[in-house]
Amino acid sequence: MSVVKLTYHGHSCFGIDVDGTRLLIDPFLTGNELADITADQVEADYILISHGHGDHVGDTIQIAERTGAMTISNFEIQCWLAAQGVERTHPLHIGGGYDFPFGRVKLTIAHHGSALPDGSYGGQPAGFLLYLEGKKIYHACDTGLFYDMKLIGEEGLDVAILPIGDNFTMGPDDALRAVKLLEPQVVIPIHYDTFEVIQQDPGAFAARVEAETAAKCVVLKAGDTYQL
Repeated sequence: MSVVKLTYHGHSCFGIDVDGTRLLIDPFLTGNELADITADQVEADYILISHGHGDHVGDTIQIAERTGAMTISNFEIQCWLAAQGVERTHPLHIGGGYDFPFGRVKLTIAHHGSALPDGSYGGQPAGFLLYLEGKKIYHACDTGLFYDMKLIGEEGLDVAILPIGDNFTMGPDDALRAVKLLEPQVVIPIHYDTFEVIQQDPGAFAARVEAETAAKCVVLKAGDTYQL
């Protein structure tokens, strides 16, 4: 079985290497002072976008044009990207999934907004449930706590990637409740410290997770890799 490698690039952005296929999630690099890589350096075969906000769409257009990557998100964002000149797009919608050559991508609900950078309607925000080489990864992206996370957890998650920044998403208290609903083997906190209003202590969150749940909490700095 192939190794799956997750590389954190700050905020909510991850690169995932699946047997040489490169996925990139929410590539907010330009304007992100915590990012470890630039939009001109990062490589991608597929780009996954959770919702329309600028700190998640990020550098999608530039990266897709340079690399030829296929973009994956909801229908509305894919239509918008196509109108911006992105050539390879694949629309999904909430609850729907598709088997790509690298594995399966399913869109989950997320409670958040999704207006695109120019004010266009970005459809419903989403999280990602990824089935990669026998591993199951849930990237919650931007969301508040919701009880149906319990259903997502019934998949048997290897990794849950959860926002902890508060203000725009779940804070540490609700993220801890999410861990209890999801029951993953590993938790990775994201979406904190990028802006002043989302400053958090990930170490303190990790300590609470490991004291109150059976999950291991892995805190990554931008550029760090976690291998499944």
